Amino acid sequence: MIPKNFIQDLLNRLDIVDVVERYVPLKKAGANYVACCPFHNEKSPSFTVSQTKQFYHCFGCGAHGTAIGFVMEHAGLGYVDAIEELARSVGLEVPHERQTAGDAKKEFAQKVAPDLYEVMQTATRYYREQLKLSQRAIDYLKQRGLSGEIAAKFGIGYAPDGWQNLSAAFPNYQDETLNETGLVISGEDAPVKGTPKVGNLLSSKLDAELTPPPDARAARGLGAGKRYDRFRDRIMFPIINVRGQVIGFGGRVLDKGEPKYLNSPETPLFEKGRELYGLFQAQKAIRAGQRVLVVEGYMDVVALAQHGVEYAVATLGTATTPYHVQKLLRLADHIVFCFDGDKAGQRAAWRALENALPYLQDGKRISFLFLPVEHDPDSFIREFGGAAFEQRVQEAMPLSSYLLREVSAGLDLGTQEGRNQLLQRAKPLLTAIIAPATALLLRKEVAALSGVSQAELEALYEIKPVARAPRIAFQKAGRAPLSAHRLLLQCLIAQPGLGQQMPGEWNDQGADADAVLAVLMVLRETDFTLSSPTLAQLFQGTTHEKALAAAQADMLSWGEGFDVTAEFAGLLNRLDEGRRRQEFQALQTKVALGGLACLSETERDLYRQAGRGANG
Repeated sequence: MIPKNFIQDLLNRLDIVDVVERYVPLKKAGANYVACCPFHNEKSPSFTVSQTKQFYHCFGCGAHGTAIGFVMEHAGLGYVDAIEELARSVGLEVPHERQTAGDAKKEFAQKVAPDLYEVMQTATRYYREQLKLSQRAIDYLKQRGLSGEIAAKFGIGYAPDGWQNLSAAFPNYQDETLNETGLVISGEDAPVKGTPKVGNLLSSKLDAELTPPPDARAARGLGAGKRYDRFRDRIMFPIINVRGQVIGFGGRVLDKGEPKYLNSPETPLFEKGRELYGLFQAQKAIRAGQRVLVVEGYMDVVALAQHGVEYAVATLGTATTPYHVQKLLRLADHIVFCFDGDKAGQRAAWRALENALPYLQDGKRISFLFLPVEHDPDSFIREFGGAAFEQRVQEAMPLSSYLLREVSAGLDLGTQEGRNQLLQRAKPLLTAIIAPATALLLRKEVAALSGVSQAELEALYEIKPVARAPRIAFQKAGRAPLSAHRLLLQCLIAQPGLGQQMPGEWNDQGADADAVLAVLMVLRETDFTLSSPTLAQLFQGTTHEKALAAAQADMLSWGEGFDVTAEFAGLLNRLDEGRRRQEFQALQTKVALGGLACLSETERDLYRQAGRGANG
């Protein structure tokens, strides 16, 4: 976990204009800088960067954030990776706080030592050299239609069939870094060709098959408690992060064998649910075409690239995760999931759909491509060519069509029972969608198929209507005045130290009021020492992110003479007057019902004071 004070120090040293200009050319426009938004297509610039307030905002698509948020969105980096990238640019080293045992299970708390990356790079060079020496491995890749150029682009190598071949690359084979990076397996009963048994990932039968018997160990001079190379007699695919560093490996058997694909275990460098194979190589093509293809295997990615389809990535032996979806939607406007047409492929596709629903964005698309049962992307493109595959991609089924097809499959919608079952199947899916337009259109379609109105469906699901009733008349006028809570939130963002003047018991209702309370809680925890950019960054990804983004967007219209301190003081007075007025009205109601006798002595004093104030 990265300390808050380091994030503040980093943001204080950065100028968001300099950070954004590394990726996007900016033009001065008054007090701010503008450009055509890098996150959506537009002809007129609506992307604004404020140097004084240190945030960016797009009035076209709503993209908003600090320098850290911009690097995350534009480069497709995770939070920690973006901070490390920016820290390096200003010569800072990122410290990491240790977490509790429970938190440690969710994310790695310890700092990744640079030598772990060096270990992985050394292993990569070794495997690539071994590929050159193995005619059998070279012939296998040629048989799969891969050229030397593509093999070099993806850093493909070969792990020889031996117990401790890596000792040739690492003179100190007992070094703990080999264990930390997952290159070796240690322990008396550790399987050699596969992975250590984790839960019920491998059956006991498979464990037995992969573990050399004691006599075999003795024959090789290994003995009990020794360590062995994790990858043996496998084509090696380096897994590279978006900064170009090797963080893990995937190994594929050359002949028949199990498991066919073997990944590195999770390490301080590698967390499979957060990484995608081939993303480093595909980034440029993905951004250029604003489309990404998600497949299931390393060979699929490499074979597609061999035939000119360079925007493909693969999950790493796991289902598509919510993090994968979020990461890819930051990079592209269109995700195409490509799965085999068999039952396993259908299950993987449905899991991807379920994980994608909460992260759908209006204006961005997700589609599903199902190949014939007898083909995977690798075999299909080798048999039919790149043009035929691209045509299939163009014809991929939209998420909405796939969802409606599956929830209505096998149902007789001509009967009440069939329509009832459709409503039950669709409920968890529709209620997971937050994107307003997408939610609205799917609700309408499910309602129509079920023979109910949209309002009836929303009442049945106990969800708020997406579409509000249209206004009776449209008046072209100036912007509506901001609420006191919105202005209060803006003042706290602009000058967090003002929060010390807020009454400790202050409370109110509404989204902006909730955001004010959340901001005050964070500021009090940090003794009101946070800067404005740090405060905004800490709320990225929270339920209050939108409220803060909207407040900051309005702040772009502040003139140079805007007096935040005076505005804040006036707001406190207005809120205090409003509170006293509400208290007086409540006491008046109480007196009207039971007379002065029903008031306590304290309430009577308040009533008299409030009455004098109201009359005066």
